[in-house]
Amino acid sequence: MGLLDFLFGNKSKKIDDFKSRGAIILDVRGKGEYDGGAIPGSKNIPLPSLTSKLKEIKQWDKPVITCCASGMRSASAAGILKSNGIEAMNGGGWFSLSKKL
Repeated sequence: MGLLDFLFGNKSKKIDDFKSRGAIILDVRGKGEYDGGAIPGSKNIPLPSLTSKLKEIKQWDKPVITCCASGMRSASAAGILKSNGIEAMNGGGWFSLSKKL
């Protein structure tokens, strides 16, 4: 176990668990960023719009893996989702997350 795994947990194992349960990849970058490159099959809801879409996200009835450019916005998004009763985790930057899927 590396230092980062010790500090932040093993993200790959958690991603695998979420994937095995049909997780939705939610990219919280702006539309322009998303259109410039994204994980195939992911959904795009920019972070500023997230709270207005909570009802829709709850209807997915799936765990959610959030991503963005660097992991900062997706961390905020995962926190918002969790505080609203949605099982969520921060997948970090979309490009590095795509390599773990």
